[in-house]
Amino acid sequence: MVTQVQNKPEVSYLQQLLTLASRQTVAYPNSHLQKLRDRAATELQERAIPTSKDEDWRFTNLSGLLQVNFEAAKPVQLTLKDISPLTLPEAENSRLVFVDGVYAPHLSTLSEAAGLFAGSLGNLPASLGEKLDNYLDKQPGNSEIFTALNTAALTDVAVIWVEKNKVVETPLHLLFISTADDTPRMSQPRALVVAETGSAFSFIEHYASLEDCSGFSTHHPYFVNTVTEIWVEENAEIKHTRVQRDAPNAFHIGRSAVSQARDSRYTLNTVSLGAKLSRHNLDIDQTGEGTETTLNGLTLIGEEQLADTHSATFFNHRHGIYNQLHKCILDDRARGVFNGRVVVSKAAQLTNANQLSQNLLLSPHARINTKPQLEIVADDVKCSHGATVSQLEEDEIFYLRSRGLDDRTSRYLLIDAFAAEILQKLPFDSLRQTLTRCVACRTEIS
Repeated sequence: MVTQVQNKPEVSYLQQLLTLASRQTVAYPNSHLQKLRDRAATELQERAIPTSKDEDWRFTNLSGLLQVNFEAAKPVQLTLKDISPLTLPEAENSRLVFVDGVYAPHLSTLSEAAGLFAGSLGNLPASLGEKLDNYLDKQPGNSEIFTALNTAALTDVAVIWVEKNKVVETPLHLLFISTADDTPRMSQPRALVVAETGSAFSFIEHYASLEDCSGFSTHHPYFVNTVTEIWVEENAEIKHTRVQRDAPNAFHIGRSAVSQARDSRYTLNTVSLGAKLSRHNLDIDQTGEGTETTLNGLTLIGEEQLADTHSATFFNHRHGIYNQLHKCILDDRARGVFNGRVVVSKAAQLTNANQLSQNLLLSPHARINTKPQLEIVADDVKCSHGATVSQLEEDEIFYLRSRGLDDRTSRYLLIDAFAAEILQKLPFDSLRQTLTRCVACRTEIS
């Protein structure tokens, strides 16, 4: 009798995705890119999709992902009219669009600015191309499974590069659109953002489909596996907004890897609304003293959505400042996960770190797993963390009703106020208004 040994489904499924990734690549006249792809593909051999037995994934079950056989995204021709619901009037001349991970120049509108490049890897100027090897796929943690899977399919990259001492006033809208049809599709967008010494700019990283993120999808699910690498060099500043509004049956796994040099400033505002299952891995590495890091997050989900935020910040130098506020609003049978890890090494004296997770449950069936986490070795620091989980306070509802408001409106005003602390930090009025309407939609208030 011959005994056949089969791979675990988590292993075989990853190999299936790796095969798909190899089909998505195209020839590119850069031997360095091919080396990156080969290295990533080699690292993924015999590895497996994470399961609940893995500590970092124990609250996020990927079994639903394993049940879908994805195919490569097909080229889709969209028009400006097609994407108009997703555009921002304030960024009409500062928009970079990728459709299923592929650059769409006819949908992008970019005004020329000295010292700023925004485009795809294919039209990167030679002067910047010479520096590319110092940045692309150079962040710590690039062997993480989904990051390596993205690298194995590396072909097109959104590149935003601000040269030394350049200050860009208008925020750039980086729009990643996913399309859906009668076949499950997978796309792997990639972005590289570099702010050279003394520069400053803002950008909005926006993931969306042409379907309403809160409505019923008539198409098959799609899978977005995205990686964004951000380099903030000495005395540079980046203000980053990340919005995830994928279709309600989509899978979204994303990683933001940030490197902060001496005296740099990085601010991230995240809003997560869409996808059946979403996960955002945020890794920040301090490479010089005097850095400032500000992280604000809002997750608003319902029905049976699952949204997971895992952040890890590593302080390795003195005088670091860190502030993180993450809020979750969960309704129906939704499940939220937040894990915020802050590591303060012995060398990181005089670090000031504050972390707070606030969670609002609108249904008795909603669940949140939250874990603010400080790991401190230095002895001269000021650090704090905390978490709250609550429902709407009946006393507050009673107060508003006593002022003439009905029950639904009272509840919405309290939810809106909870979300507004994050939404008011977004850069454009149109974006704030759109996402505020999403809060109203999710709470059934028109």
